[in-house]
Amino acid sequence: MRILVTGGCGFIGSNFLNLFVREHPDDVFLNLDALTYAGNPQSLEVRDLPNHHLVRLDLAEADEVMRVVKDFDPHQVAHFAAESHVDRSILGPSAFIRANVQGTLHLLEACRAAWDGGFEGRVFHHVSTDEVYGELGEQGAFSEESPYQPNSPYSASKAASDHLVRAWGKTYGMPVKVTNCSNNYGPYQFPEKLIPLMIQNALEDKPLPVYGKGENVRDWLFVQDHARAIWEVMNRGRLGETYLIGGASERRNIEVVRAIAHAVAEETDADPQAKLDLITYVTDRPGHDFRYAIDHSKITNELGWRPTVAFEEGLRQTVRWQISRQDWVRDVQSGSYREWIDANYGARL
Repeated sequence: MRILVTGGCGFIGSNFLNLFVREHPDDVFLNLDALTYAGNPQSLEVRDLPNHHLVRLDLAEADEVMRVVKDFDPHQVAHFAAESHVDRSILGPSAFIRANVQGTLHLLEACRAAWDGGFEGRVFHHVSTDEVYGELGEQGAFSEESPYQPNSPYSASKAASDHLVRAWGKTYGMPVKVTNCSNNYGPYQFPEKLIPLMIQNALEDKPLPVYGKGENVRDWLFVQDHARAIWEVMNRGRLGETYLIGGASERRNIEVVRAIAHAVAEETDADPQAKLDLITYVTDRPGHDFRYAIDHSKITNELGWRPTVAFEEGLRQTVRWQISRQDWVRDVQSGSYREWIDANYGARL
């Protein structure tokens, strides 16, 4: 098969490709990535394999997207590409509309043109977030029937893209599928996100800043579990359906940070209390959703998928990976990876 992956140099996309490019050597994977700040080809362990090809392309550039997609004529599309950091969306929402809404529109239109009504054997899989559903109270969980109530510019832009995908399925008969996931963590996550940021700060004995009182709750999903869920939905899920993917690992933010402090201390033979003393509380961010949780019974009942990596195991794997890959972290922190990208991949097409 010819499989088009957008945002394959980002966190989730790179983990997806690192698994399936190797597991499916007879399939050809075309990776479209704008290589903005969060796109790093050094996260791709498979970037030099013969069945993986990377094209530097911004999905907001409609004409180039149309040309590349028509030329490749994919059987399947896995659409990961998105701006995804809530804090950045609060400071600059326009970039999120451009990437997440306009980019999705252009990709849908390019696939519709390439397939020209010949939808048999084709799949457009859109990867989204549970944040489109807003926030939960102390009880309950999001399901596929939950109403959309996005509370940040980021989640609003993802909600808009979800609606576009659904509409193209209903109006044009496009073979679409959507997944909405809980918070991911694992290798190659950009170090501005909670878990990698706290790991790095703990390693460097820097403050561990926690919003508010740290009572906000998230359902944590190991990224490779998520990647395998997406593959199952792409290949066996029903067309036109949405599937929620969760890790069944709800934790308060303060619990996550404390667990990181303990794990880093154990892995570096440091004093656990000294790491815990690094925790500081900072002013909460605007519109900070209190709690997310996912009921993943639909994908479990229909496709047999369930998370396999418990939070404690996944967190320990992530801490060990980050300790072992300080070269990757330092390149990102210093910005030197941007020079490497420009030297190896040139300007955007």
